[in-house]
Amino acid sequence: MAHIRGSLALRSLRNIVNGSKPRSASKRFYAQDAELKRTALYDFHLAEGAKMVPFAGWEMPVKYKTGIVEEHLHVRQNVGIFDVSHMLQTKVEGKDRKEFMEKMVVTDIQGLQDNQGTLTVFTNDQGGILDDLIINNTNKDYLYVVSNAGCADADWAHMKSTEASFLKSGGDVKLTVIENALLAVQGPQMVSVLQPGVDFDLKTLPFMTTTEGTVFGVENCRVTRCGYTGEDGVEISVPKSGAEKLLSSLLVSSHGSVKLIGLGARDSLRLEAGLCLYGNDIDASTSPVEANLTWLVSKSRRPKLDFPGAEIIVNQIKKKPSKRRVGFVSSGAPIRGHAKIFSEDGSDLIGETTSGCPSPSLKVNVSMGYVQTPFAKNGTKVKIEVRKKMIDAEVSKMPFVPSKYFILK
Repeated sequence: MAHIRGSLALRSLRNIVNGSKPRSASKRFYAQDAELKRTALYDFHLAEGAKMVPFAGWEMPVKYKTGIVEEHLHVRQNVGIFDVSHMLQTKVEGKDRKEFMEKMVVTDIQGLQDNQGTLTVFTNDQGGILDDLIINNTNKDYLYVVSNAGCADADWAHMKSTEASFLKSGGDVKLTVIENALLAVQGPQMVSVLQPGVDFDLKTLPFMTTTEGTVFGVENCRVTRCGYTGEDGVEISVPKSGAEKLLSSLLVSSHGSVKLIGLGARDSLRLEAGLCLYGNDIDASTSPVEANLTWLVSKSRRPKLDFPGAEIIVNQIKKKPSKRRVGFVSSGAPIRGHAKIFSEDGSDLIGETTSGCPSPSLKVNVSMGYVQTPFAKNGTKVKIEVRKKMIDAEVSKMPFVPSKYFILK
């Protein structure tokens, strides 16, 4: 679920789409061409007419010929494919691998069944979120971990540092980077276009489970039922040598129902789905409770206080935090991140937005941000300042567009 990174990255990305580059752009996201990494599908993207942009140290497609809005709606109606090979894929081996991951995250990893996965977060000693990630307990004696491109270096350093101390204390664990391409196939028609090309029944792969298989003739693929759009979908970890073959097969066999989708539509899709963007909606200064991600903190782990920041996080669960992440709907001028939020009468500053965009699906503006807890109830009227003008907005339940994950009942 989670996975484009950095508030500056998305502000810069939008500027590139509009044909400009902000003067304050960080080298982290605007490195020189020689410093940028390319995925195994870089040439394929160019051939398909992609507009490539620097993002989190990579050259990535922000959009294709039809544009962001059309790509967004295509995912909601058909199937879109995202190249997310810039994300960090890690294999965690060793008999103590689950205990090792629990040293860093808030979720019950020991309790995961074979081929079951979970969304979780790395936390610091202050209870802040260092990153969000997905941990899959494969039936192959290793954990398959996917974390985010913009935090890849920091995540790897954090895991390696924890590994060193864990090994020193007698634990058994080994970390390896998985050098595969990663494709996200998302949309309501995903099963109909993918099923003919896989050697297993997708009905046996519900949301947040994983399996290995052959996909359109490419062996040794790991297919995980998850995504960052709110739609039914999978992420396919595929050997780089087979990535282009797999992608071409999907595009050709679908007769137009599958299209390549860029980072621009990925951001608007995840926002409609109410999903957090690290560096915008969650960061090292926000806790899982403040971010309305309390459900990630497993009840079995709360009494143990055995994860970073546990005392602070558990205390917030018991007594409520001072602020909460909420969604907003509004009309008029679009609301972006870092807009000030005021009480309905405009007299009190109560928070700040973190993300926002015009919703292609709903034809209204959607955004999210943090407000003081007394103002976090759905239906609360607020005012949000946009270019020195006050915009009427209302606290709204998220997701803004209902999720369509495939969950077995």
